[in-house]
Amino acid sequence: MTRMLPNQRLEYSAISERAPLSLPGGKKLAVWVIVNIEEWDPERTMPRTVLTPPAGGSPTPDVPNWAWHEYGNRVGFWRLLKVFDDFNIPACLAINGSAIDSYAPISRAAHERNWEFIGHGFTQQNMQKVPDEPEDIRKTTEAIERFTGQKPRGWLGPGLTETWDTPEHLVDAGYDYVCDWVLDDQPVDLRTRNGSIVNIPYTQECNDVAMMLIQHHAAREYRDRALDQAEQLLDDATGSARVMALVLHPYIMGAPHRCRYFREVIENLSQRDDVTFTTGGALCDWHKAQKT
Repeated sequence: MTRMLPNQRLEYSAISERAPLSLPGGKKLAVWVIVNIEEWDPERTMPRTVLTPPAGGSPTPDVPNWAWHEYGNRVGFWRLLKVFDDFNIPACLAINGSAIDSYAPISRAAHERNWEFIGHGFTQQNMQKVPDEPEDIRKTTEAIERFTGQKPRGWLGPGLTETWDTPEHLVDAGYDYVCDWVLDDQPVDLRTRNGSIVNIPYTQECNDVAMMLIQHHAAREYRDRALDQAEQLLDDATGSARVMALVLHPYIMGAPHRCRYFREVIENLSQRDDVTFTTGGALCDWHKAQKT
C-alpha cells in the first residue's frame, strides 16, 4: 500500500490568508486542557526516567522510575483535580486503554465530571513498536466505550507517535480527530486514503514533559510560558480565533512544588472575558461548523 508523506496529508496554509474564524459569544481564544493518564509496565523499560541507575543501562524492575510515575496517579492527579473543581472548567482525559481499569478511581472521577475521554494507545509505548496497530486502536476504543458508554472521538498517540498508516487506521475506527500534528493554532484537516480527519492543536511548548523533563526549567516556567502564550494568541486572534492547549501529566505538574503554577494559569485565564475553556470534541465540531 502506498504510504502518504506528512506533507501529502495537508497543504501549506498561511494563517494570515485564511477566512476568519469566530467563537461563540465573541470569545477570541479557546483553551483546552489535556490530562494524560498512563500505565507503565514494570516489566518493560520505563518510558521516561527521573533517576539514572548507578551502573547505567535500563534494568528491570526499575523501581525508582516506576514509582516516580506512580505517584502521579496515586496523589498528583487528585491535587490537579481540585484545580479543575475549584474553577469548574472541563478537561480531556487522554488515557491508555489498559489504565481505565488499573486506575479506576481516576476514570470514575473524570467520568463523573463529564470529561471527554481520548484514546492514548492501549499501553504506554511508541505506536511504531505496537505489533498490531489496528488491534491496539480497537482495544483502546472498546475500553473507553465500555467504561463511558460512548466511543471516543479523539486520539493522542503516546509521545505523539504514529506509523505511516495511523491516520488511516483512526478513520477506519471511527475517530473524528487526532492531536499528534503540532503545527498550527487552528484545527486543520488531514488527508487519508479513506477520508479526512481533523487535527486539533496540541502543544509541545505548554507541555510539562518538554518544560520540566527535557528543558529542566523551574516550576514557575509553566505559568510564565502559558500566560505569555495566551497574551500573544489573544493579540493574534483580533481578526480570527485561536486555539491553545495546556498539557499535564500528574507525575509532573501534580508534584507539590508545581501544581500551584497550573492553578495560577487557570485562575488568570478564567478571569478573561475573551477566553473560553472547551474540549477536543467541541473544537472538532466548531471547526466543521465553520466550513459550512
